[in-house]
Amino acid sequence: MTDPQVAIMMLGLFIFIIMFGFPVAFTLMAMGIGFGYYAYFDGGRMWAGYNRALNSDADTWTLWESWISGFFNNRVFDLFVNQTYSVMANDVLTAIPLFLFMGYIVERANIVSRLFETLNLATRRMPGSMAVAAMITCTLFATATGIVGAVVTLMGLLAFPAMMKAGYDKRFASGVICAGGTLGILIPPSILLIVYAASSGTSIVRLYAGALLPGLLLAGMYLVYIIVRAYFQPQLAPRPPERDESVSSLHVAWMMLTSFFPLAVLILSVLGAILFGLATPSEAAAIGALGGLALAAAYRALTWERLQESVYLTVRTTAMVCWLFVGSWVFASVFSYLGGEHVVRELVQSLSLTPLQFLILAQIIIFLLGWPLEWSEIVIIFVPIFLPLLPLFEIDPLFFGILIALNLQTSFLSPPMAMSAYYLKGIQPKNVELTQIFAGSMPYLALVLVSMIVVYNVPGIVYYLPQLMYGR
Repeated sequence: MTDPQVAIMMLGLFIFIIMFGFPVAFTLMAMGIGFGYYAYFDGGRMWAGYNRALNSDADTWTLWESWISGFFNNRVFDLFVNQTYSVMANDVLTAIPLFLFMGYIVERANIVSRLFETLNLATRRMPGSMAVAAMITCTLFATATGIVGAVVTLMGLLAFPAMMKAGYDKRFASGVICAGGTLGILIPPSILLIVYAASSGTSIVRLYAGALLPGLLLAGMYLVYIIVRAYFQPQLAPRPPERDESVSSLHVAWMMLTSFFPLAVLILSVLGAILFGLATPSEAAAIGALGGLALAAAYRALTWERLQESVYLTVRTTAMVCWLFVGSWVFASVFSYLGGEHVVRELVQSLSLTPLQFLILAQIIIFLLGWPLEWSEIVIIFVPIFLPLLPLFEIDPLFFGILIALNLQTSFLSPPMAMSAYYLKGIQPKNVELTQIFAGSMPYLALVLVSMIVVYNVPGIVYYLPQLMYGR
């Protein structure tokens, strides 16, 4: 068996193993080291020390020691140590725990409940006002956290029961929560974009600038759909009771001033500091984390227990991402060394694809991978396989990354493995059926596909801000 064949077997075996539910990060590391030992094996080096000890009439223990030393004298172990250090010292990745901490502290400080209540009153005269308020809250909260599970779970506990009490259709309400909760992986400051930047070598600042308009476009399409459908089918989203209509504008303005604007200012300050070059992503994330703490303290919601929970969840999620990077980079290095990358490149070249056909094929593969895998695993493990192929089709990695972030919205919304649906079902087991959640998510899935078509045909949506702010 040739080395390229071993590389393809390595990739196939990895996909087969993770289908059984084995931890992805540790599977990557184990397979990278295992196949790497074969790839970098040097029998002469291994036996040289043993033969020297044997010729010098050494005792049995010395012979065993020299053989074991020779066995571990393999470059794959150096590769593993170096890749681990590279990940932990990566300047781009240091922003991840800080952004995560900002999101978790905001989540646990009851800021979102105040925000939803305020927006619900502010939009009370619009069709589907509660759904509109939920979508805007999801967008802001998703932007602050970038964690789909946290947004869908919290909004499922907060907004979904409120919409049920107001007489909203279950499918309509569940679709709003699931679709809005996924926006955090697209709209900056997105954790996904940080991970993609570290994987592809693309400027995170340009990625943030490029993702802002597509993210707002998708959120705007969601809001237009909600309002239009609620207008023509008012039975899906009944109007609020008279008492909510009679709330004074001054009271609503005060609530907006004390709940909406503080969080919005925090997010815009962090994002603006990055986009205008006032701070690096890591520095801006640190400011955001400090601002989250100050916001929680101002709302008198900063307790020792909440702080502990936020730190614990931050460390756990960061460790998962970082170990995925370690495993992925070891795996990818061995895969490339064995010639796997060359095989994939030749295969794609032999298909004689146009750039559009390649993009469609890549997006279909990523869409299908989104069923069994999390976005982090897709971006860290499989996206680097496509990256070396981009120059062949003259595709900008920035544009490709924005399409991936849009595409991965579908992974959380499309059955049978729509994770947003399962998050919502997990916290509302008796109030809504999975089939109802899937049905409610389908219109938003269609809107994501429409947004991808729009972005492809009007690439200026992606390039306008990066070129305006940083030139070509």
